[in-house]
This record gives sequence, C-alpha cells and structure tokens, in this order.
Amino acid sequence: MELRQLEYFVAVAADLNFSRAAQRIHVVQSAVSASVARLEKELGVELFDRSKRQIVLTPPGEVFLQHARDVIHTAQRAQASVADFRDQLTGTATLGTLMSWGGLNLAAVLEEFRRVHPLVSVRLRQSQTGSAGHLQAIADGRMDLALVSLSSAPSRRVVVRELMHEPMVFVCESSHPLARRRHVRLADLDGRDLIVFPPGWGIRQRLDAGLAEAGVRPVSAYEVADYAIAAELMRHRLAATVLPINAAKRFPDLRVIPLSPSLTWTLYLASTESPTGAVQALVETIARYVDS
Repeated sequence: MELRQLEYFVAVAADLNFSRAAQRIHVVQSAVSASVARLEKELGVELFDRSKRQIVLTPPGEVFLQHARDVIHTAQRAQASVADFRDQLTGTATLGTLMSWGGLNLAAVLEEFRRVHPLVSVRLRQSQTGSAGHLQAIADGRMDLALVSLSSAPSRRVVVRELMHEPMVFVCESSHPLARRRHVRLADLDGRDLIVFPPGWGIRQRLDAGLAEAGVRPVSAYEVADYAIAAELMRHRLAATVLPINAAKRFPDLRVIPLSPSLTWTLYLASTESPTGAVQALVETIARYVDS
C-alpha cells in the first residue's frame, strides 16, 4: 500500500467521480482508476460500488476513508516537521583541540555552530602529541581541522592560518626564588628546575627555541601533558613553568610574571586543503569569533 494510492482514493471519494477526481489532482483517469483497483485488490474488498450510474462508497470504503485521511494528514505533518531543515548542512567535522585556546571562546563558537547547523556533528579530539599530532592527523585524513600552536604543516594538503597570539609568562608558587621579580629574564632560568611539555606541543617548541637563542639550559625536571598537573606540581614547590598568559590565568593562586625578552605563543587554525561544506562552515564560525 502506497501513500499515492491513498491520495487517489480520497480524491475519488471526495468527488465520487473518477474523471473529476483525475482532473482535480492533474493525473490521467486511467492511472487513478488503476491505482484504486490495485488498492482494492490489496485490501480484498471493494471500496466503491460501481453498479449504478453514480458510484458510491461501500461500507468498507466509508470506514477506510477516515483512516486513509488520517494517514495522509500524518504524512503531511511529518513532512512539515522537517521543513526548517531543508537546505541545511549535514555531516561530521572532527576538530582537534589543545589544552589552551588562548583568547578564543571555543565553547561559544560551538554553541553558535550547533544552533545554526543542528544537523552537523562536531567531534572534539585531543592528542598527547599536541599540535604536531593534530597536523599529521589532518595530513593523513584522520582529522578535518584543529587548533594548533605550530605553523609548519607536514603537507601541502594542510592549510594553516593564524588566529591570535599572546605573551608567554613565567609561572611559579609564591615561595619560589623568582616569585617577587617584576620580570623574569630567560637567563634566570639557567640551571633551574622547569616543568616542560611533550616535544610535539607548540609551547614546548617555542620555549625551547627561545631558551636556545638565549643560551639558557634549565633542568627539565618534569614533563607533563596537562596544565592542571603542572599547576599541582608547582603548588608543591617542585618546579616552575612557562605558559601562555590565558592558560596561566586559570590558576590565580600561582604567581604569573612577564618574561624578558618576551616570548609569544600563537594560536593557529589548521584545516584540510579542500574542506567539506560542514568543515568550511565551522572554519568561518571560528574566524568570526576571532575577528569580532
């Protein structure tokens, strides 16, 4: 039983005439007659009494008519319920994230994106190998886009654009020997215990480059992959670290001191060279929050 058969039956029942019903619904009469005949065969009953000059509904036809109308109305309501979603983007976007998003309010980005594109699923991914891992995942086709703090893409298939940048700062517990300084020179870190992050992290590569340029060799006493763990180690007076300033602000109980010379942490957005419509829409939403 098809919906079209029900529609043809209801049309004939309304006019009690195959010709007029066919004209009203813009279908040839033979198609209407054949459709109703097939419906009667499937049901095993006659819906119309054709023995007289004017056809009439049979008792089974009168009962079936109400149900047929209900089915058609239900189908129309179902169709109307998705009208707002016509021409909407669909699909999935896999987004790699970092421990810090700098000044970007990623939660607000995702809230707006879900409101505007409710049929797109965004999957967030983090990686122990940080920015380097995300860039490689995009190059390999395992990820669509990512927030990264490295600009060097492993493949031409990966497009990297700068979103924002911020200073990196020295962070320590209040009893640390450098805690009362107005500025901490990179030279002051020579030989001191420092909490560092995995080699694939952009913050690690930026700090290593800055220290090497200054000829400074701190002691990499602890290597962790979580800012919260680093903060807990500092609270127990085990070592200090260097963080992007927005990440350091998460821990108001710790001392945050500018570096001299300054080091800059940069947030980039990396994506595939030929993004899908859903991925491109997410890129554009992120860009609006950066530019606003």
